[in-house]
Amino acid sequence: MSNFGFQGSDEDPDKKKDQSGGDGSGGNPGGFGFGTEGFDPAALGQMLTQFGQMLSGMGAPGAGGSAAGPVNYDLAKQLARQQIGDFAPVGKGKADAVSEAAHLAELWLDGATTLPAGASKTLAWTPVDWLENTIDTWKRLCDPVAEQISGMWTAGLPAEAQQMAGPMMGMLTQMGGMAFGSQLGQALGQLSKEVLTSTDIGIPLGPSGVSALLPESITAFTEGLEQPEREVLVFLAAREAAHQRLYSHVPWLRQRVLATVEEYARGIRMDFSAIEEAASGLDPASLTDPSKIEEILQQGAFEPQTTPEQKQALERLETLLALVEGWVETVVSEALGERLPGAVALAETIRRRRASGGPAEQTFATLVGLELRPRKVREAGDLWRRLTTAAGIEGRDGVWAHPDLLPVSSDLDDPAGFVDGVIGGGSSSFDDPIAQLEAMEAQERAAKNKSDETDANDADKKDGDTGSAG
Repeated sequence: MSNFGFQGSDEDPDKKKDQSGGDGSGGNPGGFGFGTEGFDPAALGQMLTQFGQMLSGMGAPGAGGSAAGPVNYDLAKQLARQQIGDFAPVGKGKADAVSEAAHLAELWLDGATTLPAGASKTLAWTPVDWLENTIDTWKRLCDPVAEQISGMWTAGLPAEAQQMAGPMMGMLTQMGGMAFGSQLGQALGQLSKEVLTSTDIGIPLGPSGVSALLPESITAFTEGLEQPEREVLVFLAAREAAHQRLYSHVPWLRQRVLATVEEYARGIRMDFSAIEEAASGLDPASLTDPSKIEEILQQGAFEPQTTPEQKQALERLETLLALVEGWVETVVSEALGERLPGAVALAETIRRRRASGGPAEQTFATLVGLELRPRKVREAGDLWRRLTTAAGIEGRDGVWAHPDLLPVSSDLDDPAGFVDGVIGGGSSSFDDPIAQLEAMEAQERAAKNKSDETDANDADKKDGDTGSAG
C-alpha cells in the first residue's frame, strides 16, 4: 500500500500484498509515498500534467492558501468531494432515530461510569458533513509527518546542490504538497462513506462536545448482521457517547494522543549519506531538470529509516488506544449488556473490525505511516473488567485522573498485578488514585519550592561574595 508517510523496513511483505490488492502496487493511485513499493517517481511527471492548471497558478498573486503548507488541503477537500459525489441530506426520520438512540444510550451509560455526558449535542452526519467537520483534526494528524519529510527532501543535499537546485526544490515541495493533498483527498473521500461515528479511529475527529453518527453508513454496516438496525444504532451511539465522555472529562487524553503522533514524526530520519551519494554524480546545474530530480528519488535515497524513537512512540500510542478501546468496551458492555440482546455479538464484530484493520485504521496507516491499531484490546478490556470488579466503577475511572496512573504495556500482560496495586494488594498508595495524584502534585510543588530556595540562596551568596571582593 502506498502511504502518505512511509513504510518501515520491518513491514510484513505478505501483509502489504494483502492490503494493496495483491500486487503491492498500492491502493491509492495518486499516492506519493516513500516505500520501496509505494513510491513511483514517474508520478512527478504525471502530476505536472494532471495538475497543470494548479501548477501554472502557483506564482500568481493570491495563489496558495492551504496549498502553501506541506499538504495541499484545498486540493484534498476538492478531490474528496468529487469522490463522495451527490449525497442527500439526512432525512428527519433518520435524524430523529439518531437523537433517540443517543438519548437512550446516555441514560444507560450514567449507571456504568462516573464520567458524565461529554457531548452537548448529537448529530446525524452525511459524508460531506464528516469531511467538513473532521478536516481540522486530520491536519493536526498529517502535518507533523508531512513537514518532517518535506524538510528532509533538501536538507541532505550538498550546499552547492541546494543552491543550484533551489527553484526546482521549491517546485518539488509544492508538488509534494499537492501529491500529499491528492492522496489525502482520495482516502478521505472513501473513508467518509464508510465510517460509522466521529470516533471510529479511536480518537474524536469532530468538534469538541459533538457526538456524530452517519446513518447511511450504519445502514450499510447492518446489512448481513442478525441484529435489527435500531439495536445497532443504539449500540454505536453508546460507543460514541462513551468515547465523548472519556475525551471530554480526561482533558489531557486527546492532546496526549496527538502529541504521540508528533513524537513519531520527529523520530523520522533519512540516510543523508545515501542522498549525498545519489547527488554526487550529478552536475549541480542539471538539478534544475525535473528528470534529474526523479533519478535521485528513484534510487530510494529519500526513503526514511525506522528509528528507536518511532518504535517507542508507536508502542505508547498502541497502548493508549488499547486502553481507550478497552475502557469503552467495558463501559458499553456494562450499560447495555442486559438491555440489548445483541450487544455481545456487536461488541465482537466491532473488536474484530478494529483488530483486523478496518477502513479507518487502514486509511490512517496510508496517510501517516502509523497504524492506529490497538493490538491489545482484549487484554485492556480484561484489565478494566478486573479493576471494575475489584475497585468498583469509581476506582476504575479514577485511574484516568493522571497519565502516570494508567497501565503501561507490560501491565496489559499482567492485569492482576496492576489491579493488586490499585486496590492496595501491592502498594497502599494506589488505594485512592485521586489521593495519589494529589500526593504527587504536592511532592512536585515541594521539590520546586526547594529548588527555588536553593537558587535564591546561591544568588545571595554570589551577591555577598561580590560585595566582599569590592
